[in-house]
Amino acid sequence: MKMRFLGKTELKVSELCLGTSTFGGVGLYKKAGDIGQKEANSIINIALDSGINFFNTAEVYSNGMAEEILGKALGTRRKEAIVITKIHPTRSPGPNDGGFSRKHLIECCEASLNRLKTDYIDIYQLHMFDEYTPLEITLQTLNDLVRSGKVRYIGCSGFTGWQVMKCIALARENRWENFMTIEVMYSLISRWVELELVPLCLDQKIGLLAFAPLHGGYLTGKYRRGQPWPTGTRFDKPLDTGPYPVEQKKLFDIVEELERIANSHNVIISQVAMNYLLRKPAVTSLVFGIRNLQQLEENIKATDWEMSPEEVKRLDKISGLKRRYPYYVFNPVSEPAH
Repeated sequence: MKMRFLGKTELKVSELCLGTSTFGGVGLYKKAGDIGQKEANSIINIALDSGINFFNTAEVYSNGMAEEILGKALGTRRKEAIVITKIHPTRSPGPNDGGFSRKHLIECCEASLNRLKTDYIDIYQLHMFDEYTPLEITLQTLNDLVRSGKVRYIGCSGFTGWQVMKCIALARENRWENFMTIEVMYSLISRWVELELVPLCLDQKIGLLAFAPLHGGYLTGKYRRGQPWPTGTRFDKPLDTGPYPVEQKKLFDIVEELERIANSHNVIISQVAMNYLLRKPAVTSLVFGIRNLQQLEENIKATDWEMSPEEVKRLDKISGLKRRYPYYVFNPVSEPAH
């Protein structure tokens, strides 16, 4: 398993980061997966033995159960792992049980530490942007958590470009800890982050963590043109809205190109989709989820080879975004203003 430096942290993390949203199977995450403690123990040990040292969880995953399962599964091997967990701003059920206030951040951090059975969190991320709490309060509290030793580094997930840059500016102005990671949805079907967040990560030297590299399973090859919609999967029917929107024609075009590349390398479609992202600028690690050990073994093999630049260009073309003002590419040397 190849390692990459994580932004400016000087930490080395594996190209693959095992996500735990499938651990627990409670509430909104029941359909994602329901991996219990015994199976998780095997999964975590196999991942570590295979060279994966990067693990991603969140307080919101199965109401904290995913953190508990991960903490127990790591056990005595905790120091071998780099662990990310996230705090969500959802405000419920009590009036102060949510948001990124100083009170809620500190209480949630302590709760995550207890569930993970650890005395430090390697990377503590804001799960979504909180438009109600002043950023100064949130960022100062995160800085204090780092200074206390309970958190090593901080990051964010689900932020827009301007939101990230505002946080960076405030942190620099006040000499607080700054974001070292940005976790974003990124796949052949979801390339919108290339408009602002990828250039931002390159410019600010922030580690980009790409979650949903298979777009919730759409890029595994089980959804095909002219074939019945599969049953027993995460999505009961084609979706053009929600967290994993997809245009069916574009999906099928991409999958067919993935299959051609897969056949030429003697690999499977999902491995090509993941290998493609590892060739993209700014990407540090792919955050992937699994439902069983077989999927773990398949995903690990996605890093054993590299597709050619020509193959990357083919996938770029078929999955590309239509760039419009102000996101078009302009070279002032070759295209002077008229």
